[in-house]
Amino acid sequence: MKRRQFLSNTAIGAASATALGACNQANTAPAIQANSLPNLKWRMATSWPKSLDTIFGGADTVCRRVSEMTNGRFRITPYAAGELVGGLEVLDAVQQGTVQCGHTASYYYIGKNPALAFSTSVPFGLNAQQQNSWFYHGGGLEAMQKIYSDFNVINFPAGNTGTQMGGWFKQQINSVTDLNGLKMRIPGLGGQVMARLGVNVQVLPGGEIFLALERGAIDATEWVGPYDDEKLGLNKAAQFYYYPGWWEPGATLEVQVNKSAWDELPKEYQEILTTATMEANLNMLSQYDSLNREALQRLVKGGTKLTPYSREIMQAAQKASFEIYEENAEKDATFKQVYQQWKEFRDQIYQWHQVNELSFANFVSSSEQ
Repeated sequence: MKRRQFLSNTAIGAASATALGACNQANTAPAIQANSLPNLKWRMATSWPKSLDTIFGGADTVCRRVSEMTNGRFRITPYAAGELVGGLEVLDAVQQGTVQCGHTASYYYIGKNPALAFSTSVPFGLNAQQQNSWFYHGGGLEAMQKIYSDFNVINFPAGNTGTQMGGWFKQQINSVTDLNGLKMRIPGLGGQVMARLGVNVQVLPGGEIFLALERGAIDATEWVGPYDDEKLGLNKAAQFYYYPGWWEPGATLEVQVNKSAWDELPKEYQEILTTATMEANLNMLSQYDSLNREALQRLVKGGTKLTPYSREIMQAAQKASFEIYEENAEKDATFKQVYQQWKEFRDQIYQWHQVNELSFANFVSSSEQ
């Protein structure tokens, strides 16, 4: 599916100006002037508890901005995980039309199609900036929307956490041997890599992680980063906080829309919803970077032991990751198609960022020490 060119329809000119007007002082101009556009009420299932205000806030941003840009004519209500469906059942609900849309992470559903992992993040893949480049200008979104069409769903990036942390552990892990038999909550292809390194992998929604870690049902868990991890209280259940989260270097969250419901929307509403997801995508990343810098300081002052993964573990994980990619490509034609296109893009943008981004970051880091 070819991406729509934003801001191309004169009927939504004011709406789009409002969406991009986050840089302006106020959004006072009415977006929709035509009274002929319908009043619609949709429901959005999410994978998040409301207590995680940043990640649930991505869903809330989309819903709020759609309402604002349509003068309340198109309203979407977001629901926390468990209010309508379970946190890992959003795709099913959207596909079946139980809800018109959802806000979730695609890698929860790799059992349905392993290539869906690329729509969130994959181990040793793209950071947030690179991921957005792949989606919006590198063919990534078209590739993902093609896969989702088999589920009667269309998806849009709608949030990014940035590079995540490497998880909370009750004991130190210095080598691959230390991972053997460890019970860890970690989803997606990252979970498959950890399983290959000997970890007993479990997948739990966010609202269940703390109790599982506190009561010993799991020995370790990853979630997002300092701000959300602190919100869940994970620092109270485990002491060692590892980095980096090599399995999620630029985790994208997304809005999934039932394709039949999407096709029934007026074009103006389609453009507005698409624009709202782009705003949420940008805003969440910016918000996380701001909040995480403060939360990490609080955690360390509170006794959290910030610890890097050993080079042995990083190298073993990277090797296992690309072994899994190649194996999946051999077994699944869809995965192979996405993987080859993604890998070519990854190799090229890595080369570019080594020249500009990495060289600058390395110099600044060394000069600050």
